[in-house]
Amino acid sequence: MNADPSDQRRLLDLAELDARIRRAENTRKNPPQAARVQELLKQRSVLSQELSSRAGVRDDLKLELSRIESDVSVVDARSARDAGRLAASTNSKEAQGLESEIAALARRKSDLEDAELVVMEKLEAADAAVAEQEAVVAATNEEGSRLSAEAKQVVADATRDLETAQRDRGAVAGAIDPALVALYDRLATRGNAAGHLHRGTCEACRMVLSGTDMNKIRQAADNLVVNCPECGAILVRTEESGL
Repeated sequence: MNADPSDQRRLLDLAELDARIRRAENTRKNPPQAARVQELLKQRSVLSQELSSRAGVRDDLKLELSRIESDVSVVDARSARDAGRLAASTNSKEAQGLESEIAALARRKSDLEDAELVVMEKLEAADAAVAEQEAVVAATNEEGSRLSAEAKQVVADATRDLETAQRDRGAVAGAIDPALVALYDRLATRGNAAGHLHRGTCEACRMVLSGTDMNKIRQAADNLVVNCPECGAILVRTEESGL
């Protein structure tokens, strides 16, 4: 196939725009923050379960502490009642029984207060554990929100770049021989469709051409469309091709 050398050179602009379009499309579909956001979503689920578990332990301790405090109140009430009855009693046997019960209630209250201290210590640790996990969850949520916002901006920027590149591609392609563009488009379905032949290297596939291949290209007419013997891309020849 023959094509004006200037049209062949415009294929490099077309190839650059196509690469830009591919990058923009890929960025729109997969912004760089996406993988981390997905990772954070999974982490948040695990962290939230752990937070619920810690909160459950804390709430159970609160209920236990409330029960102990209620039992202490009952013991205090009974002790006060027995002390009043003892003060008013004139029966020595009854008084002896009340004194014994008051002593038992005092021991019961001491045991309850010891248990209360243990539970309060556990509750303090549980509160700290919940607060620690809440901070981790909050930090995870903050990072996720920040990255999601960044991803939205990246997608918006990529969309604008894509639209600009597509518009520019239309203008460049419209200025090139339609037959050459058709050939380029067919080759593009397989990979890079055009590359600069720069100092004996095809920049479409980065392969250095052999001396035999370079001699064949040197002998080709300027308007002949030459393909890379390695990748099949259209080789665009310039004064930097090493011919």
